[in-house]
Amino acid sequence: MKQSFRNLIKNTKHTQQLIKCGSIQRTYVMKNMSKQQQKWVGLTNMKQLNENNLGRMSVRNYATEIPLPSLADSITSGEVDELFIEVDMFVPKDAIIMKLSTDKTFMDIPMAKSGVIKSLSIEVGDEVSVGDVIFEIEECESAPEGVKVYEGEGGEEEEVAAAPKEETKKEEKKETKKVEEKKTKSAPSSAPKRTGGEGGETRVPMSKMRQRIAQRLKDSQNEYALLTTFNEIDMTGAIEMRNKHKDAFLKKHGVKLGFMGIFMKASAMALQELPDINAVIDGTDVVYRDYVDISVAVSTPNGLVVPVVRNVEQLSIAEIELEIGRLAKKAREGTLSIPEMTGGTFTISNGGVYGSLMGTPIVNPPQSAILGMHATKKRAWVVENPETGEDELAIRPVMFTALTYDHRLIDGRGAVTYLKRVGELVAEPEKMLLF
Repeated sequence: MKQSFRNLIKNTKHTQQLIKCGSIQRTYVMKNMSKQQQKWVGLTNMKQLNENNLGRMSVRNYATEIPLPSLADSITSGEVDELFIEVDMFVPKDAIIMKLSTDKTFMDIPMAKSGVIKSLSIEVGDEVSVGDVIFEIEECESAPEGVKVYEGEGGEEEEVAAAPKEETKKEEKKETKKVEEKKTKSAPSSAPKRTGGEGGETRVPMSKMRQRIAQRLKDSQNEYALLTTFNEIDMTGAIEMRNKHKDAFLKKHGVKLGFMGIFMKASAMALQELPDINAVIDGTDVVYRDYVDISVAVSTPNGLVVPVVRNVEQLSIAEIELEIGRLAKKAREGTLSIPEMTGGTFTISNGGVYGSLMGTPIVNPPQSAILGMHATKKRAWVVENPETGEDELAIRPVMFTALTYDHRLIDGRGAVTYLKRVGELVAEPEKMLLF
């Protein structure tokens, strides 16, 4: 009798699409079974059908639990930052279903299998771990009738046309009203003015990524013997080189010629001449690297990230600029992988793009030093008159640079020598092509 029931509903015209998508809706079964057929399977009313839940009649429940997949090495959990799916929505395989905030980066989580979302176990702000069930789906390759269809991150869902219905103006007005109410709720309200010293405050949870950044920075201060030394660079030579070749450089390589490429090439050459700055303490040993992988601090809407440019000592300025552009784009889009943000031997932070005049950057463990670039400003500069040989004042574009380093490993002499060497190479960029 159970097999007869299965054959019956599989051959029912109105349940074909539901069978294909993996489930049987009770109302459809009741609607398309005669009283005699209901009697055959022991059903007398809708309530009994609901209580039986079709499971006692060997109708398979096709709902599939979907767990949070493995993320990356050393990442086991995260916080749901954005959620792009909802119940009764068809989502294709590999579509981005949510954005997860971890202690290292923001990660896009793809759909493991195509299907219709039947239940959600998570919402924005929830903490989830690898292996936790995050939702259930009914597997199917195409969207069944009457369900919403995933349209991408932030996209609007479309509903697959069901059996023709007569739409009324009341329904349209109702939907319009809902949209208007939603817009009204989402619109920022003007904050009330403070009177009589009264004020308010808003408490929001820190993202996993910001918590991790805070912890690493504090660990650096607690463990390292940090010291910062400063220097200044006449940027005339670098600016003249950039102005002379920027158009041809952009036309040939498709990226702008900036100061970061020049500084990174100069830093790589200086780090090879002064290996202590590119080394790191590991227990009672010092680990020296014969390669230079430079982390570049990039500010994104979600926080600071430091993608790594590999083997800078082997790259030209053009190759460095191309790689910086690629990594910066991925950082802004939130698509950086974990390997692209780990393994640096040295960091350069350019606070000058925000107008910073001077600062003391914090070393990014497990590195031993970080170079801080700052804004270029016109200042009085003592130069030698080539005709008379006498000193005179000139107006020159000058940048202050700062090197913060682990004084347990790096002596002051090495730090100052590094800054002077970088200054020489940046002031006269042609030297990087000759030596």
